[in-house]
Amino acid sequence: MSQITTHILDTSLGKPAAGVPVRLEKPIAGYEWELIGSGITNADGRIPNLLPSNAPLPIGTYRLVFEIEDYFLDGGRKCFYPFVPIVFDVTDETHYHVPLLLNPFGYATYRGS
Repeated sequence: MSQITTHILDTSLGKPAAGVPVRLEKPIAGYEWELIGSGITNADGRIPNLLPSNAPLPIGTYRLVFEIEDYFLDGGRKCFYPFVPIVFDVTDETHYHVPLLLNPFGYATYRGS
């Protein structure tokens, strides 16, 4: 398992959101971001391998970007947010699980375990 993992729960259906592309990025000059990992949520809505398991991240700020628009459109639903960026700080080499609770017109996140 990588140091950063995530999952998505579609709270409007009470089910995992499968097939959602997710990017892990780090900031570079100004307001630009550099891709350092990516994946697509599995049938359980999870991505356990955004990074190699032996690749700890340096302390710093990172961003997960969830590309959710097609997930909703493919299910015949409209959504308000085409993507969801979550910016967070890594402060040590422990595991960081950053889930997304999602519905077509809102979302929430937290640091999981």
